[in-house]
Amino acid sequence: MAAADHSPDTQLTQTRHRAALVASWHIAPGSTVIELGCGQGDMTAVLAEAVGPKGRVVAVDVAPPSYGTPVTLGESAARLTAGPLGPRIDFRFSTDVLDPSVDFPENTFDHVVLAHCSWYFASLGQLRETLARVRSWARRLWFTEWDLTPTSDGQLAHLLAVLIQGQAEAAGSHGEGNVRTPFSRESLLRLLPAAGWTADSSKPVETEGLQDGDWEITACLDLMANDDHLAALPEPVRQLLQSQADVLRALAKPHGNRALPAYTVTAR
Repeated sequence: MAAADHSPDTQLTQTRHRAALVASWHIAPGSTVIELGCGQGDMTAVLAEAVGPKGRVVAVDVAPPSYGTPVTLGESAARLTAGPLGPRIDFRFSTDVLDPSVDFPENTFDHVVLAHCSWYFASLGQLRETLARVRSWARRLWFTEWDLTPTSDGQLAHLLAVLIQGQAEAAGSHGEGNVRTPFSRESLLRLLPAAGWTADSSKPVETEGLQDGDWEITACLDLMANDDHLAALPEPVRQLLQSQADVLRALAKPHGNRALPAYTVTAR
């Protein structure tokens, strides 16, 4: 992974988390997978390893290859493509599966995967439409996301950072962060039938050691320090968010904040 050049320990932690997820999904060698919201390919690499040399992973993201820092999506994809996993991966950036021009025959894929990408969606409606769109393309859905219900006090800062960003987005202040539409596990389970999927199981996922709590706290406080970004919000909303940001500053540690728990849902 190209990001490992900047922070090898962080990359290893993130990859181990995704490897544990894929191991629990029992994706067989030779499988075909479409991954939505592939980003820099953290999950893509693990999926490509799982499907083996006879398998295939189509990795899709709506963002352009120039997106991302300190490593762009394109740079990370180029590193993976040039390596031993490259022949198994088909990266497709700047691709919206809701575009009618993007289509696949029925059951082209054995699996569709969304891993820690669903809070990027502009709304639950957009997520529902996306899941409905891919329903005929794949036999099974593997979905994982952060859980809004904390299991320890140390996760409260991550939770608050997520909720503040979600409220700002909902009120009309649109940024480029990772969090646009945070929703609960229960909301997803209610949404799946409307998209044509039947959930088989839902399980908790261990997130010990992941750095995402720190990242979202930093992103949230940067957002709240951006007066131009907040100017689009009504005054009562700004005051509410600023008060919550004050609480976040009091709760958050300089580093090492615990990430929220996560969950995985399988559906057919």
